[in-house]
Amino acid sequence: MSGQTLKIGTRKSAMALAQTEAIARLLRAADPALEVEIVKFETRGDQDQTSKLLRHGGKGGAFVAEIREAMRGGELQAAMHSLKDVPGNEETPGLIIAATLPRDPANDALVLRPGLSLEDFRASTGKGFKIGTNAVRRAAYLRRLFPEATVIHFRGAADTRVAKLDRGDKQRLPGGGEVGPADALVMARSGLERIGMASRIVHDFSVREMLPAVGQGIVAVECVEKDWVTRGRLAKIEDASSRLCAEAEREVLWVLNGHCNSPIAGHATLVGREMTLTAAVLDEAGDRFIEVSRQGAADRPRELGRAVGLDLLHKGAAEIIARTRPQEDSLLS
Repeated sequence: MSGQTLKIGTRKSAMALAQTEAIARLLRAADPALEVEIVKFETRGDQDQTSKLLRHGGKGGAFVAEIREAMRGGELQAAMHSLKDVPGNEETPGLIIAATLPRDPANDALVLRPGLSLEDFRASTGKGFKIGTNAVRRAAYLRRLFPEATVIHFRGAADTRVAKLDRGDKQRLPGGGEVGPADALVMARSGLERIGMASRIVHDFSVREMLPAVGQGIVAVECVEKDWVTRGRLAKIEDASSRLCAEAEREVLWVLNGHCNSPIAGHATLVGREMTLTAAVLDEAGDRFIEVSRQGAADRPRELGRAVGLDLLHKGAAEIIARTRPQEDSLLS
């Protein structure tokens, strides 16, 4: 298993490349004779910076599909994914997540345009300010936290979004027209750290303020299920704690049959042999909110995730998710 080349597919964004370089470093440390080659892809979601992700089949179609096709075709041995971008309600025949890296901070963070202070933003409670995000989960929480602010659609890779914020660029809308410029952005702290922009963070949202996306902060490595050589290599960089948390959180998505337009959040933590899992379902307007938190055995993560998901359904989550499910004729808008 030594002395060969392993090709990893990734998006071209600065954050994706930083995450893939982290994987490569771990693989080289585990096997110094292994050559790791990073293969860059410009996915449909990267090419189209205007449309909502639903147009491309959600995050899976926008950011994952082309890389998976290349892996199935033998052009790659592995693929890097931000786990939060991997749909939890789909089957992926022939593929398997073979490694999860140690989890980076899972929380979201606030970034402000130059000239705007956190004190000014707090004093206004958001009134008169535009906050940019493409995530319906973040939009739903923002409408609860800052009901007087305007939440606007804002697309782009992490560094691109910050650059647009700083320049005062407007965001083109899928159906025509534009919004903005944005006064603030909400982004994942882990992503900002990866691209060297953590200094732009003016406020870290606590998990209680804004529950993270399922899998946020976890880098996953996928490969062909029957490629035992690659699976053996990737097993050397597996983080057991991340795997347990990921399985619990993603089981919630599976039970809820959530899609990328559903504001679903979930976050698991481990203390010794006990896991705590909190998950929530919100409508995008922010006026309906269901949250469930349970504790269970750390070595039975899917059982805990299933219990939390079923509890959410019992409390009315299915109705909220159904209301956010897109109609076929709206996918192109």
